[in-house]
Amino acid sequence: MISLTQDRRMLGYEALAPYPDISCFVTTRHGGCSRGNYGTFNCTSYTGDDEECVRRNQEILCASLPQRPKELIIPFQTHGTKVEVIDRKYLTASSEARLDMLQGVDALITREPGCCICISTADCIPVLLYDRAHKVIAAVHAGWRGTVNYILGHTLDKMRALYNTDGKDIIACIGPGISLPAFEVGDEVYEAFRMNGFAMDYISEWKPETHKYHIDLWAANRMQLLDFGVPSAQVETAGICTYQQHEEFFSARRLGIKSGRILSGIMIMN
Repeated sequence: MISLTQDRRMLGYEALAPYPDISCFVTTRHGGCSRGNYGTFNCTSYTGDDEECVRRNQEILCASLPQRPKELIIPFQTHGTKVEVIDRKYLTASSEARLDMLQGVDALITREPGCCICISTADCIPVLLYDRAHKVIAAVHAGWRGTVNYILGHTLDKMRALYNTDGKDIIACIGPGISLPAFEVGDEVYEAFRMNGFAMDYISEWKPETHKYHIDLWAANRMQLLDFGVPSAQVETAGICTYQQHEEFFSARRLGIKSGRILSGIMIMN
C-alpha cells in the first residue's frame, strides 16, 4: 500500500494509482479526534462513537481527498450478502429513503461520479473493485460470514449483469483485515467453508498445538476474484493484519464491538 498523507492517516493502493479518474483510500487509527476505543480517526457512526467526533473525522477525510465527494455513502452492514446499487434512484431519494436503502447492505456498486462508496471494517476484509472498461466501482464488506456466502462473487455477478463487467477488466484491492495466523476458528466455521465448496487446503491451516483451524480470508476472497476471471496480476492484497497491528488499525477482536472502524472508500472523480 501507499501513504496518501504524511502522517499515514490514509493509505491507498498501488494497483489503482495509475488511474487518475479513481480516488480511493483506507483509513488508519491516526489523525482524528475520537477517544478511547474509537481513537482517533473513526469515520463510522454505527458503532457508538460521539456523532460530533465522527462528523469532524469525516470532514478531515473529505478535505484530504484530491476531490471532495458529493457524499460519503456508508451502509449499515449486517454480515449478509445484500448488494445495493447507488444510482439516480438513490441520489434523488429523500434523506430518510436513502438511509433505509442502506440498511442491511454489505456491498455497494456505482458508476455515479462524486459518490464515494465506503465499507467499514475492524478485522473483516474490505475489497475495492474497479471495472476500468465500463467505469464502474464497488466496495465489499467480506467478514467470514460474507466470505463463506460468496458476497464478493455476488457483487461481481451483479456488475456483470448490470454493466457487462468482465474479469479481465477488474482491478481488485483486498484491504487490511485479520490474517490466517490470527484468525482461529471453531470446527463449525471450518465446516461452513468446506460445505460451501472452498478449497480448504488452500485457505485453511490446522494448528496441532491448539487443535484449531485457521482460515485465510484474504485467500478465500482472492479465489472468488480468480474464479470470475480477474488476472492475478490485477489483484493487490494489502497483507496488513488488523489484529496484529491493532495500534495502527482498528480490531474488533482486540477492542470489542463498541470501537472504531477502518473506512475503505472508492470514488469516480468528475
